Amino acid sequence: MFAALRTRNYRLWASGQIVSLVGTWMQRVAQDWLVLTLSDGNALAVGIVMALQFGPTLFLSVWGGVLADRYDKRRILMVTQVAMALCALVLGVLDVGGVVDLWHVYLIAFVLGCASAIDAPVRQSFTIEMVGPERLSNAIALNSMTFNTARIIGPAVSGVLITLIGTGWVFLLNVVTFAAVLVGLLLMRVDELMPAPATERAKGQVREGFRYVWGRADLRVLMAAVFMVSTFGLNFPISLAVMARNTFGHGADAYGLLSTTLAIGTLAGAALAARRKTPPRLRTLLGAAAGFGVFEIAVGVMPTYALVAIMLVPTGALTLTFTTAAMNILQMSVPSEMRGRVMGIYMLCFLGGTPLGSPVLGWLADVLDPRAPLVVGGVISLLSGLLAAAYLMRHEQLRLRVRRPSSGRYLPIVELRNTVVCDATEQAVEAGSDARRT
Repeated sequence: MFAALRTRNYRLWASGQIVSLVGTWMQRVAQDWLVLTLSDGNALAVGIVMALQFGPTLFLSVWGGVLADRYDKRRILMVTQVAMALCALVLGVLDVGGVVDLWHVYLIAFVLGCASAIDAPVRQSFTIEMVGPERLSNAIALNSMTFNTARIIGPAVSGVLITLIGTGWVFLLNVVTFAAVLVGLLLMRVDELMPAPATERAKGQVREGFRYVWGRADLRVLMAAVFMVSTFGLNFPISLAVMARNTFGHGADAYGLLSTTLAIGTLAGAALAARRKTPPRLRTLLGAAAGFGVFEIAVGVMPTYALVAIMLVPTGALTLTFTTAAMNILQMSVPSEMRGRVMGIYMLCFLGGTPLGSPVLGWLADVLDPRAPLVVGGVISLLSGLLAAAYLMRHEQLRLRVRRPSSGRYLPIVELRNTVVCDATEQAVEAGSDARRT
């Protein structure tokens, strides 16, 4: 379950990440609450901030993937982490000084989004360089455990601190947490990293990445499902904040508690993923998308605060199953020289739809009901999973079978017409198994 932690560089990374991510989640809750305070409870304003923060993903994430394929990922991460820390510092100083206005939050959210858009694909593709292909699947699951452990601690702490000392000091505390990941990156043994050969600078590398993804039916469907679920289904920063404040009449601590219960579910899902011995397949991804949709609808129709909190636990577990399956399938089935660009396209699909979905869902919460984003997002997620599965079964002749290679290990094979995609790790392929990738 913790195999990747045997690698020193990954231990440094994971320990620094958990501290930094606690601060990140503290800032997310504080930012949402600050916006609601400055806008007198306007859900659309929260949606606009999310659109500005995730909007840069539309035009920067793929270029971040190109940078990841070309240059030293560790150095790029140092730069992006410093940039994000400066954003938290400026917002904290403005808030503590009592001069913060809504447009300040909008502007800083956009700058933060630019740094995050470059950071995300580099960070995701850096994992395999720390642990190698054999432990990649476990490391991805442990990354999710780290993320969701912080997601449990951060919102709960932030809700209490906002009540005691205000949002501004929460932003400043987040600045301090960035030191942990920067120290971890500096202390890594560079000679123990396993970087992929750098891609030479050339024209058309972004187009080449898109052509590669489009040329594989499994990746096309995966990206489409990720886009729909993340754009409309993963709307919890809007819906939970507005429900806590406007529907149930509670404060920031209640919003933090809802975020924590969601994170408990995602942490449970991450723990199960870390124990999984075989990589997840497309059917796991699509089944999780449909199941997530059903439970999100259930969260949206729960009549009491307590029932909403309870239903968020299985919803969080399915969220994690969906995202972890997508990450595993992508990183373990693409060539190493293409991994950065494919992860950039993944982040484009995962976060790039937020500028479209967040204002629409925020508007629905204002004009209909704070529960509307959950119900609408759940319906779209459910239909996305079902339609994607139906497409693969009908048009791409999706079927699963097991082939026994000469090494004696059973490897799952997904066949889509004339394309064979092996879910085995790169190391299993390099070890001389009979699995083919065409």
